[in-house]
Amino acid sequence: MRLLKKQFAGYNRLHHIIFSLVLKQNSYMRRINPKYIRIAGITVLILVVIMLIGGYVAYSKREVLLQKAIYKAKAKAKRDYNLDVKIGSARFTGLSTVAFTDITVVPFQRDSLFSVKDFSVSVKVLPLIFGNIKLADVILQNGRLNLTSIKGVKNFDFLFKKKKDTTSTGNKVDLSELSNNLINEVLYKIPDNLSLHNFLVSFVDDSARLKMLAQTAIIKNGKLASTIKVDDGAATWHIDGKMQPSDKDIDVHLYADGKKVELPIIEKKFKLKLNFDTLSTRLSNVKHSNGETKVYGSWSVRNLLLNHPGLSVSDIVIPNGSVDANVFVGTNYISLDSSSVIHLKKLTANPYLKYTLNPVKIYEVKVNTGWVNAQDVFDSFPTGMFESLDGIQATGKLNYSLNMFLNWAHIDDMVFDSRLQKDKDFRIVKYGRADLGKLNKTFVYTPYEKGKAMPPHTIGPGAPNFTPLEQISPNVRNAVMTAEDPSFYTNRGFVDESIRKSFITDIKEKKFKRGGSTISMQLIKNAFLSRNKTLSRKIEEILIVWLIENNRIMSKNRMLEVYFNIIEWGRGIYGIGEAARYYFGKSPSELSVGESIYLASIVPNPKAGLYAFQPDGTLRQGLHGYFNLIGRLMAGKGLIARDTNAYGFYGVRLREGLRRTIAPIDTAVADSLMHQTDDDNNTGIGVTPVFEEPKHPNFFQRLFGKKDTTAAKLEKKIEETNDAIKTRLKQEIEKVKADYKLRVDNVDTAGKTKKEIKAEKNRLKDEGKEKVKELKDRMP
Repeated sequence: MRLLKKQFAGYNRLHHIIFSLVLKQNSYMRRINPKYIRIAGITVLILVVIMLIGGYVAYSKREVLLQKAIYKAKAKAKRDYNLDVKIGSARFTGLSTVAFTDITVVPFQRDSLFSVKDFSVSVKVLPLIFGNIKLADVILQNGRLNLTSIKGVKNFDFLFKKKKDTTSTGNKVDLSELSNNLINEVLYKIPDNLSLHNFLVSFVDDSARLKMLAQTAIIKNGKLASTIKVDDGAATWHIDGKMQPSDKDIDVHLYADGKKVELPIIEKKFKLKLNFDTLSTRLSNVKHSNGETKVYGSWSVRNLLLNHPGLSVSDIVIPNGSVDANVFVGTNYISLDSSSVIHLKKLTANPYLKYTLNPVKIYEVKVNTGWVNAQDVFDSFPTGMFESLDGIQATGKLNYSLNMFLNWAHIDDMVFDSRLQKDKDFRIVKYGRADLGKLNKTFVYTPYEKGKAMPPHTIGPGAPNFTPLEQISPNVRNAVMTAEDPSFYTNRGFVDESIRKSFITDIKEKKFKRGGSTISMQLIKNAFLSRNKTLSRKIEEILIVWLIENNRIMSKNRMLEVYFNIIEWGRGIYGIGEAARYYFGKSPSELSVGESIYLASIVPNPKAGLYAFQPDGTLRQGLHGYFNLIGRLMAGKGLIARDTNAYGFYGVRLREGLRRTIAPIDTAVADSLMHQTDDDNNTGIGVTPVFEEPKHPNFFQRLFGKKDTTAAKLEKKIEETNDAIKTRLKQEIEKVKADYKLRVDNVDTAGKTKKEIKAEKNRLKDEGKEKVKELKDRMP
């Protein structure tokens, strides 16, 4: 009873509130002047009448309007693109449906481009009122799109001709508005309902042809289903899934019946073998606000197979890979936001890409994996990508990060920081196909020339041409390290600054000109990998160097010893023992400073070694400047005494037995041949040969060591260069110190104990000190 009373009291209160609101509303309506109410009603009535009249006039005149629109469209196609457009008939079959028959499009003096037998289309009325054309229903039967490129003549080249805009005011294009409008235009042109039958797309050029016949393509109730015959039934494809463009929700999949999706035409034209089981594309949302268009979507593929001569020598297979891509477009930039995620088997990474177009071009790239299980990293590499690391097993965790920033107006200030970190528990449990520790003991090295195996060489004590490190003249060791890798004993296989400069040089020259390989990288390339110039081999080279250097698998002395005994020094000449005897008839321990600098000069291009000599056995004058530069750098570090006579340049003599093989050759041709690098374009990170032609010193200058005018100028130039290098290195050292102090002060403490935080700070301090030491070691 008490409960019923409470409910009754509640009902009374609710009734009282509603009654009060009604009274207030009536009171408000009474306060409005009835005159205004009548005016509003009359205005609405007039608008309705005008719309009805306009609709009736438009309906009654629609056939005339349609023909005028078609006439204008034909004239525009002829005027702007030189296209002859013909339409058999066009008429309205409903309130907003137009039916066409026998449409053809033929470019001037070209093959027919497009034809369709029957085509009807209807638009939605409500969007049309607001100026937007949104397709409702499309029916297409018996159509063809014919693309041809015969002897350089294309029937679709009008698509690439820029139309002059005489109304341009010079204002910058707003990419955000442009992308939003473009996306909406595309989505609006996807009909809510589609019925397509027998639409053929064909492509023919001088070397290949392709046919794709869409037998059916149906969109109904937001679902897409299609059947496509490829090359007269050689394969059957399907594209199906969700298709709701009005809601900006699209999720479609491409796959083939009983086989992989593949296009032989791609392999034939681009030497790229590509096939997959299923390719999926998802558009989940598009937003536009505050001057930015945001596109949220994803792409995924199953069992993707790739094979290209520049990628790998074998098939690379990715069982499953995907990217959740959030693309943001601003007024002057396009970016892949850091909230995007790349999935590759067990591995995930957050990428960030940004391209700013104006007022100056800026490129930004960031990738971060976070700390992940080391084994997951190795297991996630695509099958067939690596020669030596396949099957490797490891424990612990790894973290990879990449930071690249390039302002096109200040290329020399490019930022490049790529690092792979390991935790204290990381270790290799089992090597892959190659034993990374094999270089610590006697092993057999087989060099390759253009894919063909050369005679094998045993590297180790007892082998006839093996030279222990202590029996190699310090002159040779110091000259080669100065030219190829000045910080060999202090770096961990990579010199970030040299890699950065290599990128800068390659960007400026618009080609791969500077390799940036350390001695460690050159050693690994020769000892473990094939000579094939592929992207996968380069990645594997970097990983093996990192594993050997960061896990102390080899000592630096042993690495240098093996390096000197396996690298090429001439055609068929491998190892310093063979090289010393071949060029000078000496043992490696007897080589002079001049002979050592010469040998260092031919490391980038060993096959051109003999071109450095003249028929009388003396060196060509083009190497004079290089000798001075390397000699000055060595002397600056106290490795040799200072010399005013080009550091042994005039004392180098080719072995007597080889001189008769040297044919006279033009100086410019010889210098050009010596400028070239080896097949892998690895020119080291130190100093590459610079070829100059100084004046020949006279007898007294050679006798007393006096410098001629040109040599004096060169000495001065080297001195000035050294001062500039010192100044820049000092600035870099201060920058590194400040950078690492900032890192230590702002170390991430989330979820870490005090001990872990302290360990991380100590690691950063040690890393900073090592980088500073590395920079100091490069001081001339």
